[in-house]
Amino acid sequence: MEMNVSNNEEQVVAKKLGGLNPALILPILLAIGYLIYYFVLGSPGNFKPDPRLTGASVALSDIELKEVTPEGFMGIIYMGGPIVPILISFMIIVIVFSIERALVLKKAAGAGNVDNFVLSVRRLLNQNKVDEAIEECDRQQGSVGNVVKEGLTTYKALSHDSTMNKEQKMVALNKSIEEATTLEMPMLEKNMMILSTLGTVATLVALLGTVIGMIKAFHALGSGGGTPDSAALSIGISEALINTALGIGTSAVAIIFYNYFTSKIDGLTFKIDEIAMSIQQSFAEFH
Repeated sequence: MEMNVSNNEEQVVAKKLGGLNPALILPILLAIGYLIYYFVLGSPGNFKPDPRLTGASVALSDIELKEVTPEGFMGIIYMGGPIVPILISFMIIVIVFSIERALVLKKAAGAGNVDNFVLSVRRLLNQNKVDEAIEECDRQQGSVGNVVKEGLTTYKALSHDSTMNKEQKMVALNKSIEEATTLEMPMLEKNMMILSTLGTVATLVALLGTVIGMIKAFHALGSGGGTPDSAALSIGISEALINTALGIGTSAVAIIFYNYFTSKIDGLTFKIDEIAMSIQQSFAEFH
């Protein structure tokens, strides 16, 4: 007897809910980060010529950074150097994939309150009302509803099967629930690795920018002999601190969202396990 009674349409829906494709989205977000750095933060309107210089105003692309001073916060960030667009891209990636995970997990939780759904299904199972419980799954939908419906459909099929003993039926029922859970879990956990990775990598990349800035600062100290270049020294220190701030901020946001979504996934998994146990207990009691 075929125990896999999953609806193909539900499997297609689960795949559609899987979220964004990193191979396609990441290069686009990196490009957006660089565009923001060069055309928004690097806009000539965010800078003014150094008051110590004489002559007419010139475009930012025609002069050295040490010959201008930032007029606002965006100009200050631009002074962070070549590592800044990478860190900006990292922040954009964290924000985009956090929003994507939030939407996917909201759909995975289903249409109604998950706790109420679990209580309702358990109550119906205690009364051996399998058909009503399946209808409840149809109303709930989402990952929890899909897994429970798979288990209940198999439950219903096994209850009318006369070719297997009770122990074999329990094994088949458990296998069906495990397979349904395995089908849904990749959709819940997809792209979580991106948030986890950026939570660590952003700090390391920022550290690289910090080191580069400090190298420039110490070079300014040594290259001027007895009179160090104060402008180059300040730019080097500023670059180091800007990279540090961006990296720490990006890493903190990534870690916070990663832990939040992990707790959400664990909660959904717990609900699935809770109902799965109720399904097995109900089957053992009534069949």
